[in-house]
Amino acid sequence: MLNKGLRDEKKVKIDTMLSTLLSLVFVPKFWNIEDTSLIDNQLTDFDLTTEIIDQIEEKDLIQLLDKYEMDWEQKEQFADFLVGYSKGSQFDYIPKAIAVYEHIQIDSKTFSFEIINKLATIKANL
Repeated sequence: MLNKGLRDEKKVKIDTMLSTLLSLVFVPKFWNIEDTSLIDNQLTDFDLTTEIIDQIEEKDLIQLLDKYEMDWEQKEQFADFLVGYSKGSQFDYIPKAIAVYEHIQIDSKTFSFEIINKLATIKANL
């Protein structure tokens, strides 16, 4: 019982961080040091910063997400964050988002039309 409670608590914490990240990137703004530091503050719980995401290989990023036991939905939200943050910032995380979406499609063994549509949209805009 205690183990399930800890997992649920961890899931809620990750969900909250992802919701905050998504809310920060989907508000149109000019990305300055203050805005980037807000993102970095949220990412520190994943041992990440915007600079680390910029430099990390796609497979290593996926392994890091696995390390934090993110479920498929959480990984999709993280990829959504990567796409949203790439739109107005100096960073291009689109290849990393594509890798996460493809990882979900392949490894979850569940076909998702939503993820296929996201991939198609991203690739059409490249």
